[in-house]
Parts: sequence; C-alpha cells; structure tokens
Amino acid sequence: MSNIDFEKALNSEQLAAVTAPDGPVLVIAAAGTGKTRTLTYRVAYLVEKGVDPRRVLLLTFTNRAAREMLERAQGLVGEGVGGLWGGTFHHMANRMLRRHGDLLGYKLDYTILDQDDSRSLVRAIADERGLLGKHFPKPDVLLGVFGLAANTSKPVHDVAAAHFEDHPINIEDVVKVWKAYEARKRQLNGMDFDDLLCNGLKLFRDHQEVLAKYQEHFQYILVDEYQDTNTIQASWVDLLAEKKRNLLVVGDDFQSIYSWRGADFRNILSFPQRYPGTVVFKLETNYRSVPEILAVANACIAGNPEQFQKSLRAVRPASKKPKVVHVRAGEEQALYIVQKIKELRRKGYTMNDVAVLYRAHFHAMELQLELARERIPFVITSGVRFFEQAHIKDVCSLLRLIVNPGDELAFIRLMGLMPKVGEKTAAKIWAALGGRCDIKDATGARALREKLPAAARVEWAKVEPIGAAYEKDSLADDPGEVIFRFVKEFYDEYAVETFENYDRRKEDIDALIDFTTRFETGEAFLSEMSLLTNLDAETDMPAQGQESGIKLSTVHQAKGLEWNVVFVLWAVDGMFPSSRSLNEGAGDGEERRLFYVAATRAKDELFLMMPEVRRTRDGGVMFCEPSRFVREIPVSLLEDENVGFI
Repeated sequence: MSNIDFEKALNSEQLAAVTAPDGPVLVIAAAGTGKTRTLTYRVAYLVEKGVDPRRVLLLTFTNRAAREMLERAQGLVGEGVGGLWGGTFHHMANRMLRRHGDLLGYKLDYTILDQDDSRSLVRAIADERGLLGKHFPKPDVLLGVFGLAANTSKPVHDVAAAHFEDHPINIEDVVKVWKAYEARKRQLNGMDFDDLLCNGLKLFRDHQEVLAKYQEHFQYILVDEYQDTNTIQASWVDLLAEKKRNLLVVGDDFQSIYSWRGADFRNILSFPQRYPGTVVFKLETNYRSVPEILAVANACIAGNPEQFQKSLRAVRPASKKPKVVHVRAGEEQALYIVQKIKELRRKGYTMNDVAVLYRAHFHAMELQLELARERIPFVITSGVRFFEQAHIKDVCSLLRLIVNPGDELAFIRLMGLMPKVGEKTAAKIWAALGGRCDIKDATGARALREKLPAAARVEWAKVEPIGAAYEKDSLADDPGEVIFRFVKEFYDEYAVETFENYDRRKEDIDALIDFTTRFETGEAFLSEMSLLTNLDAETDMPAQGQESGIKLSTVHQAKGLEWNVVFVLWAVDGMFPSSRSLNEGAGDGEERRLFYVAATRAKDELFLMMPEVRRTRDGGVMFCEPSRFVREIPVSLLEDENVGFI
C-alpha cells in the first residue's frame, strides 16, 4: 500500500499525469499549474509502485531543478529515491562518457574544459595563425558561433556566415580556427560543454552495444522543460527511449522562448508523431494569477497557430483587470511606474513584490534613471545597469575625453579599444602626454598618434577626425552625433569582433544615441550620466534589514519566476514584438510566446505600458503603434488608463 495519498495531494489533472500508464506520455504544463509538483510526484509514484530508482532517469536543464525535485521526492518516499539518475543533459552525458569515452578515442580521465580554458585555447590558435591584432573575432565570439553550430547540428561555416553577415570577417579563417580547436582538444584529451552533448549522441549512434545497454537499463525516462530541448538533446533522448518507450516529457510550447540558443519548440509539437500512441495530459489549472490576468494571457497566445491549444483556468477569486497605460514617451512611462511603486508600497506591497519586465535591456533606460533619481532601490536580474555596461562606457569614452582632455579614465578606456594597447601601455602614454590629451587640437592629436604602437595607429586614424571635427561641425551641442560617428567609423566593427551578443548591444547603443537628444550639450549629457551613476551606487546596496529592491528583468530571465505586480515596458510594435526578431523572418510566434510569459509572471496586477512616441537621433519623434499582441486582446478584458504629465 502507498504511504502517499496522491488523490489528496494532487488535483485531477496532476493526478492523471502522475499515475499515467506505461508508454509515451506528454504533459503540457501551462504556466503556474504545478509542473515541478507533478514531476516530483511522478518520481514518487514510480518508486511506490516498486520501480528500482536506479532504473529511472530524470533530465533537467539546471542542477538546481534536479536537486529540488529529488529533495521533494525524498521528502515523500524517503531514501527510497536514492540511486535515481537525476541531473542535466550535460551531467548525464558526462556520466556515460566517463565509462565509454574510450570508444570515441578519448581516455576516460578526459578534462572538461571550462569557458576560460576554451577561451585560452582559441586565443592561442588565432595567435599562431597571425589573426590576433587583425580584424578577427575574439575567442568568446568564436566560441558562441561554434556552440550554436554544435547545438543546432549546422555547419560552422553556415552559422558563421549568418552571424557575421555584412561584416568583413573571413569565414574561411573562422572555420580553420574551429578545425584547429577541435584537433587541439583531442590532443589535450579534453571536451568542452558542447562536446559532452555531441559525443553523448555520437556514442549512441556509433556504438549500438552501448546504446542497447542503457536502453535496457532505464525503465523510465522523465524530461523537464522539454520545449527547451535542442536537436542534439531530443535525438539523444529518442535513442535512449526507443526500446521501452516509457518516456514522460513535461513542458509548455507556449513558453518556448530560447530559439536564439538552439532550442527548437518543434520537438514538443512533433512528440505525438514521433511516438505513436502518446497519451497527452494538459495541466490548465493555474494557482498563481487572478482570472483577469489569465484571460488576457489566453487571448494573447491564441494568435499562435502552431501549438497545443489550452486555456488557463484560475482558482483565485476575481480581482482587477490588467491595465493598458497610455503615456507620451519613455520619460512619462518611467514617471508613472515610479508613482505607482510609491502607491503600491502605501498599500502594503514590498519592493520584492514588484517587477518590471522588458523585451530588451535598453527599454528600461529611462526607468533606471528615474528610479535612481528617486532613490528607489532596484535590482537588475538580467545583467548590469544600463549605463554601467561595457559597450555603453566604451562608446561614451571618446566624448568624455573630448569634453574633458584631463579625463584619465576615459583616455585609458578609449586607448584600450585599440590593438596592442593594454592598460599599462595606455597609462605610460598618458604620463608621456603630461596627463592631458586634447584631440580637438591638431598638436595634441599628433602627439598622441606618435606615441601609439603601429597597429593602434591604423585604427586610431579612423577615430581622430571626429576630434578634429568637434568644433568645425558644432558637435559640442550634439553628443549623439559624436557617439554615432565613433560607432560608424570604428566601434561597430570592434563590437562585432568582441561581443557574442553584438545585435543586442547594437540596439543598446542606438537607443543611447536617441536618448542624447534631450541634452543640449555633451557636457550636460555627461554630467547627468555621472550624477546618475553615483546615485545608482547609493541605491545599489540596501542597508541591512531593508527590502532588496524592485526587480528589473528581461522576459527571458524572468521565465519561471513570479511577482505580485508586474509592469511590461514598451508594449508597442517594434519594441515588443521586437523589430529585429520580426526582421529575421521567423514570424511573430516566439515574440508572442515571450509576451505570454511576461503576462503570466503577474499574480495580482498587470500593467502594460504603451508610450505613444519614441525620440529619434535627429531630435524628432516617431509615433508608436500599439503592440499587435495587445490589439488582439478583446477590449472587455482590459482597463485603459490615459496619463498626462505636466
């Protein structure tokens, strides 16, 4: 007899999935419906049924998720769950390769290369081929290309050609570095993280005797977050489950939002076709959000044709409708949110109860400034604060030096972007210049040029004319033009070679240039940046005993989290959905799923912020169309609020 009252512990949907018969099972677990609880109880159910836990494989995407499920299962059935194979795909592939990697030509004591190891190896290979110091991608960028190729099973040449499109990167050199990297890893008896997955799949495909052993060993296979699997992971699981077919996968096609790192939502959509006889269960009872929020989420996602149709049902009582807040522009959006946060705190909400979500990091630029001004603590869960990002500091360094020729920090940062100039070399040059470098002046510019290494001199020649044109072209009152010219002539090429996520950083820089239009001079812009950066520092670390702060996050980073109150920024076409994603030609399916994820993070209140205009670099404004995702929602499900600021 079972010691667990499954019927009491689970709702009818969860119970059906937990007690599903043998064979292929697909559990579509919508947002907030108890996915982790269902998987945990499935493990407990199998153990209670007499299944040897050593013959159960639980695959997750994070070690934390695996630990949480195993700890919960242990709380239900005690030590009976011991011996279960649980962990990430990488962890399980490594466990098998430690036993059989010699069949692929590796010694069993192979080294797993971390990011630093891989970076050093690629840098050494590029250096040996004379590619360092030239216009060639840095190791992190190359590793990003190699990783995407591995996880999507595409040729490195094709992935590199797409990544560096419109930039003068020699793709053949990229491929040669990749081939040398693969060979060098072999010589070192090493694998990187991507190799663990690729070699795990190769082991099964090339050595049927090993595959047969694990097919027989694993009586049941459970997979969490199945919508996030890539081609390699799905194929690896398919081979393992081919014989017994006792495969239960849990996921939500509505929340598949990681295609940019190789995830393929078609894996979950095609599951019933790949596994004839699949039993499908849907978890649709939502314990998180009020019904009004769920009605909006359901209406939003209904526009995606390729999906398992389902509708979230609330258990919580009726409450407030989500608000669509119409404001003039980004500044008014920030002011509204700050005022609303103060109001929410008066109602008893804590800082930790509130989150602001956005599609791209630069969307929160004005809000970060306003929160800093108001001394409202906030925590960026998706990176560093906007004006503290490396690429933002980089593109402001030239302007800082022009405005203040005595700014040593700006000089060292700017020189550090040049080839063959490190921090020590830059400091020596600064000292040789007498602690001042006025590149607006021909004499000062020449003095700097003469002290630069030859390789740096070539690149500096692209930047130097901007300083000469500062007074001639009246750039003192147009800081955005200085940054624009710097990016066009030099930094854009530097960024594509330096940053793996070049596209996202380019969006940030473009937004920064537009943002400068509200300042009459470069000095005014830089003074505000300096002031607000210092304010950021003051509000960054709350005093002991204080709340930690409002959460600011991209939607991608917010998946799996929840808050009482959620604001979604820039719910307008071109921002959410992102114009960059739409221009890539994949349609708006993934953008709509992102919008759905954003909406379903809210428990009590949801605010969809809709500015009417965006500033442009020429000082004008661009009128914004409401997000198509909001336009599709029946007006009866939303409350409109029009905000005017004097």
